Amino acid sequence: APVMHERAQLAAMPSPALMRAPSAPVERERYAEIEANGVMAVVETPVSTFSADVDSGAYAIVRSYLNEGRLPPSDAVRIEELVNYFNYDYPAPTGELPFSLSTEVARTPWNPNTHLLHIGIQGKAVAAGERPPANLVFLIDVSGSMGMPNKLPLLKRAFKLLVKQLGPKDTVSMVVYAGASGVVLEPTPGSEGARIIAALEQLDAGGSTHGSEGIQLAYAMAEQGFVEGGINRVIIATDGDFNVGVVDTAQLLDIIERKRDKGIALTTLGFGRGNYNDELMEQLADKGNGNYAYIDNIAEARKVLVEELGATLETIAKDVKLQLEWNPAVVAEYRLIGYENRLLEREDFNNDQVDAGEIGAGHTVTALYEFSLVDGDAKRLEPLRYQSRVSGGGQGEELAFLRLRYKAPDGDTSRLIEEPITPAVADKPSDNFRFSAAVAAFGQQLRGGRYLEGFGGESLLELARDARGEDRHGYRGEFIRLLETAQSLD
Repeated sequence: APVMHERAQLAAMPSPALMRAPSAPVERERYAEIEANGVMAVVETPVSTFSADVDSGAYAIVRSYLNEGRLPPSDAVRIEELVNYFNYDYPAPTGELPFSLSTEVARTPWNPNTHLLHIGIQGKAVAAGERPPANLVFLIDVSGSMGMPNKLPLLKRAFKLLVKQLGPKDTVSMVVYAGASGVVLEPTPGSEGARIIAALEQLDAGGSTHGSEGIQLAYAMAEQGFVEGGINRVIIATDGDFNVGVVDTAQLLDIIERKRDKGIALTTLGFGRGNYNDELMEQLADKGNGNYAYIDNIAEARKVLVEELGATLETIAKDVKLQLEWNPAVVAEYRLIGYENRLLEREDFNNDQVDAGEIGAGHTVTALYEFSLVDGDAKRLEPLRYQSRVSGGGQGEELAFLRLRYKAPDGDTSRLIEEPITPAVADKPSDNFRFSAAVAAFGQQLRGGRYLEGFGGESLLELARDARGEDRHGYRGEFIRLLETAQSLD
């Protein structure tokens, strides 16, 4: 009888084919594929051109993954957005220029045989009392998936912080979208904060997402309250994609471009994950002359919508492009770290019809190049058989020549700034240099570390800790904690 009972139990058990481990959650996140910039030979490609970028969404997304105990997908890591998440201590602009330029050269922390060129841009800060009137339209996703605590409830708390920064010269309208779109708040003075917050509080999540109609309605509200000479901006907040109805992304981008040309900008704020479309959120902001941030907690909401409100709302320069011409008599090879989806053709630099990045009031923009010298030992490329090295092609001992083009916020013609870069190497690099290098190294590590020569671990942590410097809001300290988390996960 015991044997028969045991056989019966075995017979009742599912077959091995059915005894599978629970399936992992299906990842429906969408990130644009990134192919890392390679090493370029100066004699073949002496000019590097790219668009400025002040978005910070990638850093917050990376942080959200690490705080969940997971490493992020490599395509979620846009290194320039990690670097530009932090402010750096650059000289304030003087005179009529809307920003200052700074450069610094020192040995590369992960490869002592190469050097890093650090380029820093400091946007002119504007005092809160000097900010022009703002005509803001909140375009809020209230679809069913927004019901989670880190979505619509966090969104409400975030927008309350923003509302408290507004005054009587500002106005707020509110449009929602899900299965249908609608206006829940007509243009309301910022001084009536209680009324605006009450409209936020009544929002509930339900239905499926239909964002295309919402965008058109939001722009209609922005046109209704348009302020000449002021800030006119739609701020879209959502957790994902437009997934109901026939939505043509190209058509959406075309609408956004046309409204941008009429003086209405678009900022995108991402919330939550699950079906998050990072690629689309970045595209919308880029086409709308706005910026893109990802809000994963209330501290990030405070950073974007309170501490950096001027930069988020007010554009001081648009279509900002950088171009670096390397001196082949001094530099053999170079690579731009990050900015892969911001690269421009050489001829785009002088073409004012080509769109580029915007800089907000008080924004800093940082770019890093790793390069090797002609007389150095760190060259990664084999010399070509039929190409001879250009000699004497540069001006004296200049390392490179930096050009920057930008337009005034309401201008159509670009202005040019030019500055030679000398090869003076800093024996004691600044905190700006070393901390930005640590962040760039971390981003490269998350993407596989192809050029890091094995650099990481305690060496990377030590670099970040030593370069922390003044950390008023604790963002650099948080970065160091994320580094420690990533080391434990790797």
